[in-house]
Amino acid sequence: MSDELKITGTIKSIGATQEGTSKAGKPWKKLSFQVANNSGYEGKEAIFSFDIFGEEKVEKFLKHNKQGSDVDVKFNIECREWEGKYFTNLAAWSVFKADDGKPTEAEAEADPAIEEEVPF
Repeated sequence: MSDELKITGTIKSIGATQEGTSKAGKPWKKLSFQVANNSGYEGKEAIFSFDIFGEEKVEKFLKHNKQGSDVDVKFNIECREWEGKYFTNLAAWSVFKADDGKPTEAEAEADPAIEEEVPF
């Protein structure tokens, strides 16, 4: 298995930002978005649902992405157990426009810290 998992597709939908407080009393933000491509059986549409966790990552994602954008998503597969049930999650850690994988000029100008590859 490759160390890096990546999907290319079109953002089909972006969910509402979820917010809460952890057991330790720290605030958190989470966002789910769906990407579709034609990698399903016989070229049919396949939909992948990703989560982004963290206030800064959520804000950057919303600033630079919208429904209908073609993107490359790098992600990790996570699995958690809760009360004897297992939940699998696709945790996105990098989202770029699908054309070249690099931030656009506008994104680079808006955030001078952006170099070749910065998540979201």
